[in-house]
Amino acid sequence: MKLITDKTDYGYAEKSPALPLKAGGLKYGVIINVLASVLIMCCAGSVYAWSIFVAPLKSSFGLSTAQTQLIFGCIIASFSITMLFVGRIQLKLGIKITTGIGAALFSAGYLLASFSGGNVVLILLGISVLSGAGMGFGYVPVLTNLVKWFPGHKGLATGIAVAGFGSGAILLSQIVQPILNHGMAVTGIFRAIGIIYGVIFLASALLISAPFSESQVEAERPVSIRVLARDRRFWVLCYTFFAGSFAGLMLIGNLKPLGLTYGISSQAAGLAIVLLSVGNAAGRILWGQVYDKIGGKRSVAIALALVTVLMLVLLAGISNDAAFLALCLILGLNYGANFVLYASDVSNIYGIPQLGIVYPIISVAYGVSGIVGPLAGGFLFDVTKHYSIAIILSAAICLSGLAVYVIFMNRTARTDK
Repeated sequence: MKLITDKTDYGYAEKSPALPLKAGGLKYGVIINVLASVLIMCCAGSVYAWSIFVAPLKSSFGLSTAQTQLIFGCIIASFSITMLFVGRIQLKLGIKITTGIGAALFSAGYLLASFSGGNVVLILLGISVLSGAGMGFGYVPVLTNLVKWFPGHKGLATGIAVAGFGSGAILLSQIVQPILNHGMAVTGIFRAIGIIYGVIFLASALLISAPFSESQVEAERPVSIRVLARDRRFWVLCYTFFAGSFAGLMLIGNLKPLGLTYGISSQAAGLAIVLLSVGNAAGRILWGQVYDKIGGKRSVAIALALVTVLMLVLLAGISNDAAFLALCLILGLNYGANFVLYASDVSNIYGIPQLGIVYPIISVAYGVSGIVGPLAGGFLFDVTKHYSIAIILSAAICLSGLAVYVIFMNRTARTDK
């Protein structure tokens, strides 16, 4: 089978089989894998609906805003830390077993939380640690596998994968809100998620497959931590990923209560979660195409600048339902860029075979922002009774990320535009 070989400026040769996607069998395989991948990502990405659980956890079990955001932040941290090891585990166990482990962990975490009785420690162990780890076991294999299926369209492939992740909150919030309105306990909802989503996750794991066997690909030596540590681009991507995701995660974790403090109706505040998630999902596909057309440097700079400006607009305290919803949709579109641009940058700089190794390391920065962002938003609200300081902090960090990327990445040779 013919190999497509692209030399990166990093010095690694990227090799993956040229796939005859128009052939009947492989075309069918592409469809099955895309559908299974999106479903896995949708299950894992349901965490983005977390703010819908904030109010019932506070009213039913007396949790503080900071405690609810600590749970959300630890989910992101567990997710990011787990990704550090999943790439190497997948090389040994294969994609089906790896994603199957993810399904088991994800389901077990929600089931444990369902029996917590509102105990913060049990919810942390369940949803934050176990389900967060399950997300990592699903996310990395799906992301790297779709890029292998579409080696000539890294941005689009990454966008499809992470769009499913961003769509998770849309489905979950639409299902959960009516159930909460009818008085079902939040722990009962956790149990239902653990069972239903666990089955979907596992079934999709059984359907997913690699486009070619490992024997068809020349073995690639994983890039070492020592080499990465000496590469300026690695550190630029780490900080920029942190800065770019900080604002979005702070907003996602606190969106509904933030909208209510602005005078937005309860119905609109709930819809804001959906629209931000719609924007998040759509933005991932949109930014994937933008990356393929104009390259990483311009894409990242534009995305960071837009988020900075939009957070400052949010600072104005928009009290009109329609205007607030529109702003949330646009913020979601730009937040979704984080999960396309940096993964695409990694595959472009280090090569597709290194994506499952390097990207999880860089994603630790996302895990840090997952803890710091939502927790800072919740803590600052508990202290000041408004979100203005948290929004200003988010805009400032995002702006600093833009400055670091423009100044330091521009000094380094790139393979893209």
